[in-house]
Amino acid sequence: MKRKSILLFAFPAFILMTMAGERAATFLLGTYPASPAMWWIWLELRPLSAMFWQQVDLYLGGSMVLDAVILIAAAIACWSACNVRRSAAFFLANHMALLFAGLMIAVGSHSETASTIAAFTAPSGFSFSLIADLTWENSLVLVLGFAACAYCHVAFLRETRQRGEAMAVRLIALQRDL
Repeated sequence: MKRKSILLFAFPAFILMTMAGERAATFLLGTYPASPAMWWIWLELRPLSAMFWQQVDLYLGGSMVLDAVILIAAAIACWSACNVRRSAAFFLANHMALLFAGLMIAVGSHSETASTIAAFTAPSGFSFSLIADLTWENSLVLVLGFAACAYCHVAFLRETRQRGEAMAVRLIALQRDL
């Protein structure tokens, strides 16, 4: 069974569409600041990508065109990674999307490290607190990410098994010919 590129691309595309939706909501909020719908959309999407866009705007300027170029380039890179013959690329694309989503959820939750209000202490005495705001939206993103990564593992192991079986068939044919 051949792997489905669209399923491998689904989670990175979801993360990129969420980030694009937040940028579009930011733009539309600037255009229609009195719209309650724009405020609601912006407030729902902002926690997932707030720190990323703040860093991009800090280092590269506050251009929406540049933000769109970044999103399009990332989408093309992820789509290309999911369509290549080698399995490491789609593996990397999905796992990087999951790590990015987890990091954005943690940053959006205002996680603290090395704080004085630590929840627990490591054996070396280093205090830290990891607080994640697991709302139903954040939980859904993480569940989708873990499902996408599980599919990557299944596809990778299936391809590895098929390559092993093909090699075994070739070795048997070579033995028979000798």
